[in-house]
Amino acid sequence: MKLLVPVTAGLEQITKRQLFALGYEKAPADNGRLALDGTWQDIARLNVFLRSGERVLLCLATFPAKTFDELYDGFYNIPWENYLTADSKILMDGKSVQSTLGAIKASGGVAKKAIIRRLADKLPIGKKTFSETGARTIVGFSVFKDEVTVTIDTSGAGLHKRGYRSLAYSAPLKETLASGLIDSTFYNPDRDEEKPFADPFCGSGTLPIEAAMKALHIAPGLHRDFDFTAWKCVPKGVLELAKEEAKDKEIRNRSLQIFASDINEKAVSIAKYHAQRAGVEKYIRFSVQDARKFHSEQKYGVLISNPPYGERLSDEQEVRKLMSEFGKTFRSLPDWNAYILTSLRDFERYFGKRADKKKKFSNANLECGFYSYFGTPPKNQL
Repeated sequence: MKLLVPVTAGLEQITKRQLFALGYEKAPADNGRLALDGTWQDIARLNVFLRSGERVLLCLATFPAKTFDELYDGFYNIPWENYLTADSKILMDGKSVQSTLGAIKASGGVAKKAIIRRLADKLPIGKKTFSETGARTIVGFSVFKDEVTVTIDTSGAGLHKRGYRSLAYSAPLKETLASGLIDSTFYNPDRDEEKPFADPFCGSGTLPIEAAMKALHIAPGLHRDFDFTAWKCVPKGVLELAKEEAKDKEIRNRSLQIFASDINEKAVSIAKYHAQRAGVEKYIRFSVQDARKFHSEQKYGVLISNPPYGERLSDEQEVRKLMSEFGKTFRSLPDWNAYILTSLRDFERYFGKRADKKKKFSNANLECGFYSYFGTPPKNQL
């Protein structure tokens, strides 16, 4: 089967490396998604193990369509009876880019009519009405330059929903993006498990929790369920087998140096709670502290953070001042690497130093810069 893994723009290579580590060597980019071949067991493994992929989609067909009739025929020709049942709850999710079929809602209605007609013609049910009270199946259709790609979403809820984050705190960072950002830094606990990791603006705790999960090899999808498990077309036991593999790969006896702090006591309390739900609380050292007072006697650490954005003008002025002072704090740690995700315009000017590397990402519907600052490396790496 052909599988598609949607990826946040900018994390394609990171996610490819994750796939390679899982044994999937070929995963070319396909219109914002990574494409690979796999079985139902692979679908289970990808849902359980992927840290930065957004979903796992099963691609059913691609065909050209410029009219509703062509769209209907293309959908009708897909063997839906192999995947859906008479009571399947069918939800449509579509998008169109540079295509003649631009009316998404109307296109979704035509596509669903084709699916229902196919099921009525092929299933021995003797009726033409469907209750849709059964298992949910999200049918996706993407129209790009008049070429339609049809998928079913095996994940259901997005893979960023690990299950540990249940309390709200301002503009939280998506878990999948947080994990991807961590993987793009020099934090590699498999090489040096005691390498310091710090987030002085920890908020609800996503970055330090994802860092601990990476270090302990805890699969992000281990404690959640997925839509595909309720489908009758899926062999029994594939998810259980993937989760058993995940448990076998965990490494719990590591001496990690992960520090998480925030000036807001409530934020730290929430972060602790989330870390407890993720099963990593004892590996993270939490504290209530002003980020501008952050210091460390340890060398060659990794500091990664998502500071307040300051969406209002008055707030932005405060953030400018905060980043200026935090820049001085960072310069007192000459051998540390720092990675900052922020939407603050002209961040480098306020931080007081030009970044060694920068990329663009979208977070909380805002365009953000990810600024990398490299400290003096250990002598054996010079």
